[in-house]
Amino acid sequence: MATDEAAGGGPHLTELKRLVCDSFLIDPDLLDATTPLTDVGIDSKKRVQLLATLEIHYEVRIDLEERERMQDLTGVAEVLAEALRGKPTSESG
Repeated sequence: MATDEAAGGGPHLTELKRLVCDSFLIDPDLLDATTPLTDVGIDSKKRVQLLATLEIHYEVRIDLEERERMQDLTGVAEVLAEALRGKPTSESG
């Protein structure tokens, strides 16, 4: 199991929840770390949209296939944490 990776995504959960709720106009009371995204109307196509939002917001690259792991906020946080770890340390900007 990837418990270390899940723990690494933990700090991002609050920010991710806000980002997801704002992006898809979801009541924050309906979404927690383990709520299936499909339960709040985020289907496969919208997960692609979420993936693109994460790439822009966090300035990372995420493989399109990772969207399959993004079933709830915990999964999104894990994918994001992995992408952030792979992000180059020397950024120009």
